[in-house]
Amino acid sequence: MDLGEEIQKVYRWVAQSCNLGLFLLWHILHFIVTFWYFALRIANALESCLISSGLLKKYKALCSGKIQCLAIVMDSKDADQTSKVIELLQWLGALGVKYVCLYDTEGVLKKSKEAITGSGRFSHAKSSEKEENDIGIRIMQEAAKTDPLLDQEIITVEFASFSDGKAAVVKAANLLFVKYYLGGEQEEPILSESHVAEALEAIGCGGPDPDLLLVYGPGRCHLGFPAWRIRYTEIVHMGLLKSANYGSLVKAIYKFTMVRQNYESGYEISNLDACNGRYVQSVGEDARVSEAMEENPQFYRTVVKLPQPGPEKAVKK
Repeated sequence: MDLGEEIQKVYRWVAQSCNLGLFLLWHILHFIVTFWYFALRIANALESCLISSGLLKKYKALCSGKIQCLAIVMDSKDADQTSKVIELLQWLGALGVKYVCLYDTEGVLKKSKEAITGSGRFSHAKSSEKEENDIGIRIMQEAAKTDPLLDQEIITVEFASFSDGKAAVVKAANLLFVKYYLGGEQEEPILSESHVAEALEAIGCGGPDPDLLLVYGPGRCHLGFPAWRIRYTEIVHMGLLKSANYGSLVKAIYKFTMVRQNYESGYEISNLDACNGRYVQSVGEDARVSEAMEENPQFYRTVVKLPQPGPEKAVKK
């Protein structure tokens, strides 16, 4: 009987020791992870300060010409911070971004459109007395008859919300139904992605596809941004809007411009770097250029067939 009690005491002592060990291990791991993320935040904050002050030279050679359209997605709870939104637009205008899409789920940004564009921090797009350092701003509807991507002095701003996406899908579906199913077609049509894109363009809801999408908010998702516009878009989570700073914005754009973008299976789309005037592409010895099109005087896009992977080459303009 005494032996059984001793064994039970040993078991209880071992169980308590194991529980205490697991408890200490959990807190040690929690401390290590917390300290690691704290150190990362400090390092990122320090790097952002250095970028903003211009001490890091590699970020001075930023080429924003590769970004034709940039989207900013933010949580609706933070979208009422009008001063922060205006500050973001000023930073993007200073960096040379020409087209910005502002999106939030509940349409708070659309309601603040007049406050943002008429804040007095931007010069009017049509003003002929614009100062040299002013940033012109115009709404997407005002630039419908021109190509905003070719305008070198004005930043075009598009305001979007979740309701726009739902309405666009309904209108596009109705248009496709009327055109292909009520148009007297004998055979049932096979609708592809291009048909949907044409329908969206026809109803005026196409819009340029963002090259880079910056998410400001607690969630690491696009918050319902129209899916047909982010097929080849790179998404970067930037943290909360209240903690947004110029250095982190420059860093995100710089990282995007330094990465070669690959689109579609078997094809690669490369861009002409307007900063150094060289066209860099990765092709095999038997590669054949199948199509070239000029987007604007300083930007070209070429689709290159890649039969085999090969060494990187530089082709002068």
